[in-house]
Amino acid sequence: MVNNSTAIVNHGRSLPETTSRCSTESVTATHNFEVADYPLLDGLGVNKYISSCVFSVGGYDWTIRFYPDGNKKGESAGNASAFLYCANLPTGVRAKFTLNMLEKEGKVQLTNFGLLEHTFSPPTDNFGYSTFVKKSRLKSSSSGVNSGCLIIRCVLTVIKEPRTEVKRNLFVVPRPNLQDHLKQMWKDGQGADVTFSVSGQLFSAHRYLLAARSPVFKAELFGPMKKATDSITIDDIEPPIFEALLHFIYTDSILDDWDNKEGKTAKLQHLLVAADRYGLERLRVMCVGRLCDIIDVETVATTLVLAEQHHCSDLKETCIGFMTSQNKLGDIMATDGFKHLMSSWPLLMKDILDKVSCVL
Repeated sequence: MVNNSTAIVNHGRSLPETTSRCSTESVTATHNFEVADYPLLDGLGVNKYISSCVFSVGGYDWTIRFYPDGNKKGESAGNASAFLYCANLPTGVRAKFTLNMLEKEGKVQLTNFGLLEHTFSPPTDNFGYSTFVKKSRLKSSSSGVNSGCLIIRCVLTVIKEPRTEVKRNLFVVPRPNLQDHLKQMWKDGQGADVTFSVSGQLFSAHRYLLAARSPVFKAELFGPMKKATDSITIDDIEPPIFEALLHFIYTDSILDDWDNKEGKTAKLQHLLVAADRYGLERLRVMCVGRLCDIIDVETVATTLVLAEQHHCSDLKETCIGFMTSQNKLGDIMATDGFKHLMSSWPLLMKDILDKVSCVL
């Protein structure tokens, strides 16, 4: 069973569609905190620090704090410590950052720490390393030509809150409407250049469109045997069937109101014959599909004969399967259509009996 949304799409109509988009932005910046005359800082004391100036990244204020003698007794013994602080701490700031120590010229990196990830939120307004770099290494580095000048480099990325917003389409493309325009042109008769007389009822049409859609109409209207007149008489099709045929040629669909009318099976049978006659394969298959869906006891025999006449193997198989299933054959045999089948189509009767023998 096809759901409603699929059916609407298959008929060329656009479903209402909305889109939302979640995006997460980030801001990255680098801050270099120069520490001059490091030897003079040795002995400052545990948990004593010097601080960089405030720098802003991602709308927040940050500082780097450097503890020459470490930030905690025991834990950072023999090491200097370094931490990144969020100065105006709100609730939850996600950040990714690196902290590393370089010599003044930036050519020698004294530490090589990887990326840290942390959410700065009360009461944790800082994150970093208690054992940032050994004091012995700092002393040896600061005793050379750099005169104790070191750099703490922080590369900081602040991740902003995810934001979801409606994604608006600036250009809304209307649904395809070529079929609507062609149908209206046909109904209005605008530019029509050929008329068909069907049992006294006149139908106007456009010969170029007919030729483009049907190889039979193309041969009749433009081939070597084309008819010179602008009026063509059709003798073997009823007006409602010919109207349905033209409707398909202009719209690529079967009339909507056929699903709600009595005698639908007979109409579809006649339309299948017309589709086969004019080489409209898509219409032929559409009729076969609808006939398969509405097979019943009263019409299955006539539909089977039609399937045999027009080489519709799928429809034939469906009809025979219906006849031989669910104990329906007795009721079917009582119909006029089956009596005609028995008298005129012996080979079809053999197919039915063969199927019955396989089922029993």
